[in-house]
Amino acid sequence: MSSLKDMIFDTLRPFLFCAHLCVFNCGLDFIITDPRPSVHRRNTVKELLMLRRQQTQNNNLLLYLFQKWKCSEEDNIPEHKLKYTRSEAFPNDSSLQPLTTPLAVNPNIPDYVLNAAPGNSLFTSQQLQYPSLLQGQAAPTVEVKMTLFNWQIQQEAMKMEGVSPEQLNMQDADGDTFLHIAVAQGRRALAYVLAAKMGLNGSLDIKEHNGQTALQIAAATNQHLIVSDLLVCGAKVNTQDLWGRSPLHVCAEKGYFPCLQSICRTLTETGQPLVVEMFNYDGLTPLHAAVLSHNAVIKDLRSLDKSTTCMATERQVKRRYMYLECIKTLLHMGASCETKERKSGRTCLHMAAEEANMELLHLFLEQPSFLSLVKQKTFSGNTALHIVSSLQNHKAQVEAVRLLMRKGADPGSRNSENELPSQLVPEGPTGEKVRRILKGKYVHA
Repeated sequence: MSSLKDMIFDTLRPFLFCAHLCVFNCGLDFIITDPRPSVHRRNTVKELLMLRRQQTQNNNLLLYLFQKWKCSEEDNIPEHKLKYTRSEAFPNDSSLQPLTTPLAVNPNIPDYVLNAAPGNSLFTSQQLQYPSLLQGQAAPTVEVKMTLFNWQIQQEAMKMEGVSPEQLNMQDADGDTFLHIAVAQGRRALAYVLAAKMGLNGSLDIKEHNGQTALQIAAATNQHLIVSDLLVCGAKVNTQDLWGRSPLHVCAEKGYFPCLQSICRTLTETGQPLVVEMFNYDGLTPLHAAVLSHNAVIKDLRSLDKSTTCMATERQVKRRYMYLECIKTLLHMGASCETKERKSGRTCLHMAAEEANMELLHLFLEQPSFLSLVKQKTFSGNTALHIVSSLQNHKAQVEAVRLLMRKGADPGSRNSENELPSQLVPEGPTGEKVRRILKGKYVHA
């Protein structure tokens, strides 16, 4: 007994300045008084956190020692064992009581909010009755399914109980609703509750002053989880803003492939139709936009000199990867490489040829339709081979011409000006190599 008390005393000694501790059932009081005068000292945040952590550990140790001592005193119950509070379910025991008084489920919380948290487990009535689950305590349920996102939805739903449909549809001077603002701020749970309510009212696709819906705002800010939530709530994906861009265009222009993948995955589950080949007001599909953006990154990388920092180079390499993933995702979603943009009739292969973009040329020429793709002409009659052959001072020109020739490009094809690809080759050593390849020499070198 005395050794156990000594352990408790030694454990609490550093933290009992001018404090009085009573150990229950022991009948002894320990009073420790610090004779030194108190000196006001402001602790740093780090020191406060370390002190709080140490106090918590010692309190837990004290509780353990006290429970152990209590168990040793109860000799008439030899089978009694100390039970720790865990987040797991309790064993089957009719004598167990809940740690907190059950709360009645709020009847004003709509069922559509409680029963549809995408990507998370669903609520049960027992889980809503025991908020102690969120404090690491156990409740008398067999399985604990409430997630943090579920709980956040529940809290936001209770806050939004008294909001009328008219208030939900209110717009500010910029045309933004509460949903637009919640999405822009990244408040996922609030956005989900608002979207669920507005979806029932048919006002989920309200547009702000730029013609953007909440879904387009989520895509523009690269919030793929909110994108999925909005689609589950019924947001339309084929809407266009003032520039004719759909959410797919926005993702493709910015390289936000997680949002594209989220749209693809969610629409596959919900069955909502998707127009992948939608044109914006510049006559571009999302795939065209992604290819042009990838070309711009390739051009920037080629212009980097030795004085460029490693951080700038890594940033451009990351952007190249992001746009490449967007292109692959769009192809997976059904975008066609043979679709022509509406201004000059270029396909994605023509656009890649304009920068001798070997990464994209390989990707497009590996598609099943590459034989017809390599022969496609623009409105002026140029094939991808015409475009590559006419490039000036491109290090990848020779390699690009050789790749197109291997894949079936016709060096005898003429454009609207009756010009052959060989007639468009610039003068110089590189141009001479290109002419030899176009004549059938060194194609497989």
